[in-house]
Amino acid sequence: MLPDLPAVPGVLSAHEIAETAASIAAMQEPSGAIPWTTGEHTDVWNHVEAAMALLVGGQAEASDRAYEWALELQRPDGSWPMKIVAGEVEDASGETNMSAYLAVGVWHNWLVRQDLQFVRRYWPAVRRALDWVVSLQLPFGGIAWSREYHDGVPGRVNADALVAGSSSIHQALAAGVALADLMGEPQPGWELAGGRLAHALREHRDEFLDKSRYSMDWYYPILGGAVRGPAAARLVEDRWDTFVVPDLGILCVSTNPWVTGAETCELVMALDAIGQRERATRLFADMQHLRSDQGRYWTGYVYPDEVNWPAEHTTYTAAAVILAADQLSGATAGSDIMRGTSLPDFSEIALECGCGSASSLGRARVT
Repeated sequence: MLPDLPAVPGVLSAHEIAETAASIAAMQEPSGAIPWTTGEHTDVWNHVEAAMALLVGGQAEASDRAYEWALELQRPDGSWPMKIVAGEVEDASGETNMSAYLAVGVWHNWLVRQDLQFVRRYWPAVRRALDWVVSLQLPFGGIAWSREYHDGVPGRVNADALVAGSSSIHQALAAGVALADLMGEPQPGWELAGGRLAHALREHRDEFLDKSRYSMDWYYPILGGAVRGPAAARLVEDRWDTFVVPDLGILCVSTNPWVTGAETCELVMALDAIGQRERATRLFADMQHLRSDQGRYWTGYVYPDEVNWPAEHTTYTAAAVILAADQLSGATAGSDIMRGTSLPDFSEIALECGCGSASSLGRARVT
């Protein structure tokens, strides 16, 4: 049975959501891969995000084919190549946040469908992926950005950690622990890693590579669930005026007059997750100027020139729209995926950063 389709009154109807989901399915390749846009590359993070949106938008068969593709492309160590074009690897390096994200997709599928057979099929791939990701955790708690591969052989680790990527990994580890409990295979190593990572994202963001001119660096600690409560509210206010363009959405990069739909919808979900629903709904309405024909979405808009740029409709933008609509409407149980109320908290133990143990604080720490 297909889930009820999301609708946000006054912004998007269920029919428009279905149209957008169909636009993603129309760009899916015969292999099941979902590229950024027709003819472009596929990466597993955006691919899984699109698979989640397809399920919510009534395209269950296309979503299943997308997950099957992910199984086929996973390497034995649990990672995926960073860029795949028409079935050929264009960039073999493995990015940790991309490989971790399958866990989020599988947990989302469980929330929507409650299909234990699906979870059992994908659990070994989730386990391999998160084991690989956790193996690249740095002493301060962040996760190394990526690892190089040459002819399938792992090489140099890019030891810089990214706030946005590590925040996404925090969510993936929580989803992985939830799946482990469902499978009856506890993963205490992931829990330890998640606690150390959560602490780093709350207390040591200065240890991550400085990408503060990107809006993702701003809101992702909230979106990924590491920062909540008053600390999250302060974080939103700190850079609201830097990134938010009234009536248009949010900037991708603070130095460029370019608003982007995917980032705006992710901020919508982060705001809703901390109870700022009115702001979230207003932003969601603001970004609808990017909607095009057949339910497709432009990537962004350069407002001084009044032009959509680049001249492409992207699956990841459409996917973010659908997931944001689901969260705002609560149409499916998958609407909790960014709120994270179905996910476990992590305790801060076994820290290596010199802060000492904070095992009783967990995710509620908001100093």
